[in-house]
Formats: sequence, structure tokens, C-alpha cells
Amino acid sequence: MSIATDLVIRQEQRVDGAAITSLLETCFPTAAEAQLVEALRQAGHLPISLVAERDGQLVGHLAFSPVDIERASAGIPGESGPGLGLAPLAVPTEHRRQGIATRLVEAGLEQARRLGYRWVVVLGEPDYYGRFGFQAASAFGLRDAYGGGDAFQVIALQPGGIPQGSGLVSFCPEFALVG
Repeated sequence: MSIATDLVIRQEQRVDGAAITSLLETCFPTAAEAQLVEALRQAGHLPISLVAERDGQLVGHLAFSPVDIERASAGIPGESGPGLGLAPLAVPTEHRRQGIATRLVEAGLEQARRLGYRWVVVLGEPDYYGRFGFQAASAFGLRDAYGGGDAFQVIALQPGGIPQGSGLVSFCPEFALVG
């Protein structure tokens, strides 16, 4: 099935909540990601939450939530400019390898750029996210609390948008639910 003509990527709507929860519970081994998205939604920490829809059915979801840098020297948020964390990204097994996740990521990054965000981090497969322009965050002195190593990556959405220097990228407190 071609996704070029029958796939709609859009911002989630209030009525999508239950379908997104169901989709996330289908795509992940536990309900943790579904609980995370609901907690982020309730806290107002989902500036971008996209769904992929085909024939009235949700076939993908992508969430972005705010992140900041805690400078190593002070342990307090730094002057990094607005950034986002990309997570989770979900497409059910039967809809994979059709470009749905790619379309979600591209649309999400473009929307983040339009909204004035300067950078995005992700903890994911380097070969997959590298094709969107993500690079190892460690090359910029950035680290994550999850021990992601090379899987922890960053992309600039604006020229010079990636924060420079040592710092721990801090995610919304709701991420403690899946930690």
C-alpha cells in the first residue's frame, strides 16, 4: 500500500487519547510508554504529539517533550535555548517498513523548527536516526542519565542550535515513570 496518497500526519486531537494509548501498548512490551505519554499530556509537556492516520485508523505516533541542559558545574538548567526530546516513536508491526515512522520524524522535526525549537535529542538506533541528521550527542559534550552512549543523539534545528559544552540533558520529570 502506498503511503504517499493515503497517510495523514497530524497533531493529536483530544479524541485520539485512547487510540494512542492502545497503539503504544501494542508497540511496546509494557504499558510504560503509554503511561509516559499520558503523564506528559496531563502535565502540558507535549508541545508536539503527532499521529499517522490511514483510513481513519491510527497507524503511528510520535511525541516530543521539552528538555534542557544541566551544566555540570552548577547542576542547574543552562542557557541552551529551547530543546526537545523525541520519544516515544511507535508504529505497529503490521504497518512497519512503509515509511510511516520516517514521515512522522520528518514532520515532527519540521514542526519543531517552525515552533522555534533549536535542537532535539533522541535515544535510538544511530543508523536509523542518522539519516535525519542526528549525531552522537557526546561529540557536543552532552550526555544522558540513561547511559545511552552512541544511541544518545542530537540534531540542530537552527544554525548553531546544538548546545555546546558539558552538560546532562534533563528530560521532563514524567520520564521517571519509565526510568
